[in-house]
Amino acid sequence: MTASVELPMPDDNASDLLQLSTFNVATTMRSLTELTRAAGSAWAGAARGATPGGMLTRGLQWWTAMCDRRPPRWQLANEVVIRTPFATLRDFTEPADTDRDVIPTLVLPPQAGHSSMVVDFSPTQSQLAVIRAAGLVRLYALEWLGATAATTDVTITDYLELIDRAVRLMGGRANLIGDCQGGWLAAIYAALHPERVHTLTLAGAPIDFHAGKSVIAASTRALTTSFGLAPYRALVAAGGGNMPGRAVLGNFIAIQPQSEISRQLQLLEHLDDDAHVERYHAFEDWFKHTQDIPGAFYLWLVEHLFWGNELITGRLLVAGRPAQLGAIRCPLYLLAGSRDHITPAAQVFAARDAVGTPPADISCRLADAGHLGLFMGRDALRTDWPPLLAAVYARSAPGSARPVRRRWSPVADPTGTPRVPAP
Repeated sequence: MTASVELPMPDDNASDLLQLSTFNVATTMRSLTELTRAAGSAWAGAARGATPGGMLTRGLQWWTAMCDRRPPRWQLANEVVIRTPFATLRDFTEPADTDRDVIPTLVLPPQAGHSSMVVDFSPTQSQLAVIRAAGLVRLYALEWLGATAATTDVTITDYLELIDRAVRLMGGRANLIGDCQGGWLAAIYAALHPERVHTLTLAGAPIDFHAGKSVIAASTRALTTSFGLAPYRALVAAGGGNMPGRAVLGNFIAIQPQSEISRQLQLLEHLDDDAHVERYHAFEDWFKHTQDIPGAFYLWLVEHLFWGNELITGRLLVAGRPAQLGAIRCPLYLLAGSRDHITPAAQVFAARDAVGTPPADISCRLADAGHLGLFMGRDALRTDWPPLLAAVYARSAPGSARPVRRRWSPVADPTGTPRVPAP
């Protein structure tokens, strides 16, 4: 069980309501602008030299392409080495690298109503492939499974115990790389078990949930100030004891609807470009394939992190134990996106002043990316992750041995190809 603490109640949430109102107006204007621009461009291209019958056929092709969905899948070969009802541990180590003398690395993907395969998004956009190419070849990743009626009561303690079980299987000490939710989970684990974490890398991970301008933080504070946890408990009850993944997806789209509009109309514009259609399907297959979140875990994180902000304030208790960020003394690598509207950079970089790591062992990097772009965007994977991972490797191999150089690039060159708009 996790101890409950008294939550601070803001005297006035007028600033949050003002921020939300301003955001909604701006989002509406951007959506209308994008709809006008993209629709004009797409239909102008579709209609050029086309007959009414041809335009109808093209419209049907567009609709068929939008409705075509395939389940996301892992790209790199792997083996499941731990299996639980709520998560699995996958080993991505190639047979030739099993005995290589390098600290193992464990990746904790995001968990926000989507599959964990975002870290192995496509054959040419894989965070795991970039990690392996950096020399961190003893590589593992946790896969969060969709919640079921049997896992509604899974708690934060269950997830932390699984991480500890994974690290012990890997030899008792590991590099942790956490994306978004996987990042704050990794930070909590590192605070509770600092002796088991060799380096800690956090990407797009909120540590101070109230820092910066975040529509998610503002809306959470506005709701909880007025209604407490009642709206969130109602969502979980409606989901049969779990937080519905479809509801999470709806929130993501509502926060940035212009991306959804642009992506669908861009598909119409590039319907004859097989490479673009394939990139579109790769994203849609992952983005629209949702999975539920265990209700007990979801309500815990809303209460103690999004509302109470207890991790950064030092008030967080897990199973009666204080999770103090100051206990973290390992090298720390922080990666934030300059265009991240989900987790503003201030929420990530707050870890810098909260941990016990010496300043010389802390690295902060700001990528030209949005939230999802940090984990699967071609620019971030080609430009921002390699130097960060090179530094992790230098601390993980004896004598800073140079990693085995690959003859291939794990990320495709984005030059000259239209981008698929993503949140």
